[in-house]
Amino acid sequence: MYANIFLYLISCIFVLLTHSAMLIHVFLNGNYESITNVIVLAVAVILLDITWFILMKMFRHRSCVIDFMLVLILNMSVIFQSCFGGVSLSVKHYITCIVSLVASQVGFKLCRNHKWLQMNKKYYYIAIGVLMLIILTLTGSRSMWIEIGSSITIQPSEFIKPLFVLACATSIAEQQNKRKLACFFVVYENFALYGLTAVICLLQWWCRDLGSLPTFVGIFAVGFFARICYPKAKFSRKTLIQAGVILLIVGLIAMKFAPDYVQERLHTDIWNDKTGGGYQQSKALIAIAEGGLFGKGAGYGELCEVFAYDNDIVFATICEEWGLIFALVSIATIIIMIFSICINPPCSYYHATMSAGVIAYFIMQMSLNIFGSCNLIPFTGVTIPFISAGGSSMLTSGFMAGMLIAVQSPEFSEPVARRHSL
Repeated sequence: MYANIFLYLISCIFVLLTHSAMLIHVFLNGNYESITNVIVLAVAVILLDITWFILMKMFRHRSCVIDFMLVLILNMSVIFQSCFGGVSLSVKHYITCIVSLVASQVGFKLCRNHKWLQMNKKYYYIAIGVLMLIILTLTGSRSMWIEIGSSITIQPSEFIKPLFVLACATSIAEQQNKRKLACFFVVYENFALYGLTAVICLLQWWCRDLGSLPTFVGIFAVGFFARICYPKAKFSRKTLIQAGVILLIVGLIAMKFAPDYVQERLHTDIWNDKTGGGYQQSKALIAIAEGGLFGKGAGYGELCEVFAYDNDIVFATICEEWGLIFALVSIATIIIMIFSICINPPCSYYHATMSAGVIAYFIMQMSLNIFGSCNLIPFTGVTIPFISAGGSSMLTSGFMAGMLIAVQSPEFSEPVARRHSL
């Protein structure tokens, strides 16, 4: 008991010291017009820290590692977003971070019981179908965004991602429930998942949002291999190699017949087209180089004048103002958070496959943003979870962090059967 209290206090102190050090850096080296801006930012960050520490004592979590890491990275992002181009609390991002914290507890509550999740799997497909209809009918002509007024936008496709993770998750019992089809023994549920994946890919193509497609493919790939490689599945290495080759061929075909705007991104020389297709990436690379290891200083960056500086190329914006070292530290914080489930490994195969899908989501999103900003891959325009601005992304990321918390604090009670009145 005393050891747990000691670790809890040490973790609280570590988070507070990290944020305090960043705020002191802003005070000493930041670009601000009034000290009031720094004070407001500091009060907002420290207040959220302390409030979350108090609320954490009310949560029924076996491990609080993810909770601590979550508030650590979220308040780091509040400081980042509040310093781009000048120090001033980013109220909108601050609110979305609070929403993300709340969403993490919702995800925890809903995903604790793997048996309940399996029993309600059909509703994931229904919910995804409803979201697809919303995208096709309410977002306008071949778009992914719903605009409310002049300042609020919602991206329904973000909400498909956690549902898709749950649809891809499976149990050993489900995969052993094979039925004979012609000369083969198959699992019907797998065909439903393959069909759902194909429909999602078509939707992404129709809405011209192929940048998010690798994230869905990554989640599906993890779920696919979990379905064919479960214990005692008796799949040979040859079968796995064949599956990998098929996925590679499909990827090459997709690149070959990609739309014109994708082909342009694949073959653009950003340095010969710095005012056209290579504008954002060339600016991002220049900003990273100018920031060096330790950055220009909070608020002294110029990349904030480029479109999507706070979401799609946020890694480069952080590098410019805070330096490459601090940008990598923030990414490492997310990686440590998502892999902290190794401290308390999943107790069910369903939770194991679910957590694998969540990790695939986080890793793929971060990789696409970072490598795209650094021109190692074509620019995709996806966000870094917990750091980039955007309410839909923050809500989804928080919920999926809660799914990882649920894996560490599972519930094994049987779902209550519905009573049918006579």
